[in-house]
Amino acid sequence: MRIFCASIATETNTFSPLRTDFSDFKESFYAPPGQHPVTPTLCSAVFTEARLRAAKEGWELIEGTATWAEPGGLVNRETYEQLRDEVLGQLRAAMPVDAVILGLHGAMVAQGYLDCEGDLISRVRDIVGPDVIIGTSYDPHSHLTEQRITNADIIVAFKEFPHTDFVDAGRSVVDLVLRTLRGEITPTKAVFDCHMIEVLPTSREPMRSFIDRAKAMEGAGDVLSVSFIHGFMAGDVPDLGAKVIVTTNNDPAKANELAQKLGHELFGFRGTTRPSFVTADVALDQALASDARPIVLTDVWDNPGGGVPGDSTILLRAAMERGLRDFAVGTIWDPMAVRICISAGEGATLPLRFGGKTGAHAGAPIDAEVRVKKIRRDSWQYFGDSIVPLGDCAVIELPGGGEVILNSNRSQSFDPSLFSNMGIDPTSKKYLFIKSTNHFYDAFAKIAGEIIYVDVHGPYPSDPKTNGYRHLTRPIWPIVDDPFAAIAS
Repeated sequence: MRIFCASIATETNTFSPLRTDFSDFKESFYAPPGQHPVTPTLCSAVFTEARLRAAKEGWELIEGTATWAEPGGLVNRETYEQLRDEVLGQLRAAMPVDAVILGLHGAMVAQGYLDCEGDLISRVRDIVGPDVIIGTSYDPHSHLTEQRITNADIIVAFKEFPHTDFVDAGRSVVDLVLRTLRGEITPTKAVFDCHMIEVLPTSREPMRSFIDRAKAMEGAGDVLSVSFIHGFMAGDVPDLGAKVIVTTNNDPAKANELAQKLGHELFGFRGTTRPSFVTADVALDQALASDARPIVLTDVWDNPGGGVPGDSTILLRAAMERGLRDFAVGTIWDPMAVRICISAGEGATLPLRFGGKTGAHAGAPIDAEVRVKKIRRDSWQYFGDSIVPLGDCAVIELPGGGEVILNSNRSQSFDPSLFSNMGIDPTSKKYLFIKSTNHFYDAFAKIAGEIIYVDVHGPYPSDPKTNGYRHLTRPIWPIVDDPFAAIAS
């Protein structure tokens, strides 16, 4: 067998003040054919799993490009077309192939392309013809379109949020493709549109039990795969929203029945799934009254993982005004301030303006006399089995004693290693300020005495009712209280 594998991935916040071009892909992760590292990235786990199976079973793997850009704003048209055509050219050169496996995110939007992944998959189908198997993996914070459903034989999304199972999803795609090629299964899939958009963390109920039950269904009888698309509310596209995908072994009726059952159950969770998000003032009141240590306060909306800059100063300024001292912030994105700190050198004291540079909703820059405690080139943090680059970083000490990590590569806070790699022991601090909606949870919960989710209004479009979508035309909760009744009428 000959199988071609490639990965183009990013998550596009169409409301973001940022823009994404080829330099963003190269900065985050860009691996030409054959140069994918041993460790997987979030959307390219299909590479490492395919390598393992090919080495074990003796079939031929042809590797194309694998690339990922940190979530950001609209992708430059030339950049998307360059990456797409690069992969399509590699596929043409590899023909004939028996299967194509694509590691995708599913929420990429480029200038002139509302459905980048659908465009890519349909062009792959045009090249390989109707009989070649196409398998795809997705992040659940994506948009599932008819173009993708029609052209892909296998669709698997990560189940967990935080996405601790991205390797499992890659393994599942590879396994289902191989079983299909060997004639062991005939995949038939069904999709149910839940007509809702919601934050659906699987680290808490009711999603925890729901996902566990879905996992138990896989491999039982003819059920091959059960996946859930949560949707990405910062993407203004027609197919925004939650969907359920069920794949069975040659049993379309069973797939449709189960997709509808799970979809209606998921719709029933609306309004009950997200943790309690509190204002900055309430969060600081709770933190100051608590004896726990360390207290993790996460700014859920100034989260680079949602495509925003990650340079908001609002929560930090509030903490400084309250007189908090024993804290560390990881991170504030400010390449200019990092460069100034590098020029000054470790141990230097200087007046520094940092944060609040990219938009009107992230707070004003902070001006302070700071001491540069540590400089590190090419710092990083863990995210499960993967390594996430933070770029050049600087730790600055504020006059009141708090410490702030400034980074040059945008990234949300995944793991306490972002602090320890910069010489800060996260368990020694009373307060840890981070930026993440829920991907931080698995790693930080292991060290946190308490976790507080902070709702700081900023550049992220966090309320579907007021986001002003232009491309979303079908009824969806919470914009419409009962979208199914609206459809029926």
